[in-house]
Amino acid sequence: MAIQGLENRSGLQGRRVLLIVSGGIAAYKTPELVRRLRERGCAVRCVLTRSGAQFVTPLALQAVSEDTLYQDLWNLTDESEMGHIQLSRQADVILVAPATANILAKMAHGLTDDLASTVLLATDKPVLAAPAMNVRMWEHPATRANVALLQSRGVRMIGPNEGAMACGEYGPGRMSEPLEIVAALEGFFAEGDAPRPLAGRHAVVTSGPTHEPIDPVRYIANRSSGKQGHAIATALARLGARVTLVSGPVQIADPVGVSVVRVETAVQMLAAVQAALPADIFVAAAAVADWRVDNAAGQKLKKGGSGSPALALAENPDILATVSGMGQGRPALVVGFAAETNDVAAYARAKLARKGCDWIVANDVSPATGTFGGDRNSVHLIRRDGGEDIWADLPKSEVAARLATAIADRFETGKTE
Repeated sequence: MAIQGLENRSGLQGRRVLLIVSGGIAAYKTPELVRRLRERGCAVRCVLTRSGAQFVTPLALQAVSEDTLYQDLWNLTDESEMGHIQLSRQADVILVAPATANILAKMAHGLTDDLASTVLLATDKPVLAAPAMNVRMWEHPATRANVALLQSRGVRMIGPNEGAMACGEYGPGRMSEPLEIVAALEGFFAEGDAPRPLAGRHAVVTSGPTHEPIDPVRYIANRSSGKQGHAIATALARLGARVTLVSGPVQIADPVGVSVVRVETAVQMLAAVQAALPADIFVAAAAVADWRVDNAAGQKLKKGGSGSPALALAENPDILATVSGMGQGRPALVVGFAAETNDVAAYARAKLARKGCDWIVANDVSPATGTFGGDRNSVHLIRRDGGEDIWADLPKSEVAARLATAIADRFETGKTE
């Protein structure tokens, strides 16, 4: 039963979710997830796989959902009364949680050997998935390819998170917590209800640091967490843009509803950006390393009596200047970032002129600000026509929302700068 008053504050009131529970240890969290959805006025119907039933009982899910539980593709009663086609289409959204490597592979390749996979292939409704698996499985090229393929088809990923796992390893692969999944669903429905001024636009956003190898073990990097860039990608998607996020190595979850390309180095990031074009909008939020090691070792460098190794540095490609300087095919709006530790606005104006971009977002990343790795930011948005906005001490999500709104306004007015 919904808690009185809570459902009135939630975008889930009256929504219908079909929850597919597959066979991962994280399935033990699903009764709590169902309870949280129900208390917000959401109707939840569950499909439980045979493997999922090893971790959570059918009775538990049926009790908390207060609805029939579905398990068997070959149940004649279910098929005559409901049918997997109708079951797949009576919900507003399908949520797969936990989404194991196995069910993600089935989804990607259209395999249908049980009720859950058949429902997923038969549906015409949006699908969200909360991945949960061992870190090695999550990072395996097969899983990465399957996830990328699903995202390109519009399946939204919620997480995964990073942390300790039941197998004893640590890393990305933990299923998002129930309240995080609830928030993602609320955000999904809010997007559908909100104006989408960037619908039909393609945005490419870079985020995070780059890692420039010294040898197979060590690298040159910076302290960027990717939080601001990822927030910008999320904000643009919420306004209707199709977003490609080119991310360096980060320890945060992928944004929901965004196509993510992962890279390590600046050279790889430039190649990924160029492959993602054409686009209407380019936001260069990544803190790209200015230099790479020109003589990176193929094996781990060892200490010796001859002193420290000499590292010859070479300049990395300038991604912002490269995109800004494109002729045909240049994005209509190119936004750069300037991370400075002093004279922030002055250095940013000089960078704006030097790089040839349209706007630049300048922020103070000196240690005292806590900007790198933190959740708040203070920025100057400086435009080529001389306009400037100052947004002081805001959550990075709010900075992202204001920037996305400014971008949408720019396209709505058709103003060129």
